[in-house]
Amino acid sequence: MFGLGTHELILIAVVVIVLFGATRLPQLGDAIGKGIRNFKRGMREVRDEEQQDREKQKALAKDEHSTSEDDGKIDDKIDDDVAQKDNAISSK
Repeated sequence: MFGLGTHELILIAVVVIVLFGATRLPQLGDAIGKGIRNFKRGMREVRDEEQQDREKQKALAKDEHSTSEDDGKIDDKIDDDVAQKDNAISSK
């Protein structure tokens, strides 16, 4: 576990208890848990919004170009554009 042995983990636990106090540890754990949940919820909402935007873009593009021949090309172009935006976001 991260190269930490039993003695190191016990020492870290003792230092945390001394710094924050035994009564404050449950509050600290609760606050950290809520923060992680809120972060995950926010990431999920962003991902869902992006998915909805992609679907809207595809629907609009299909409406504009209604020929069946162009549909595959439009889907590929939209997917390429979305992939480029995702790559740009993830590289930040």
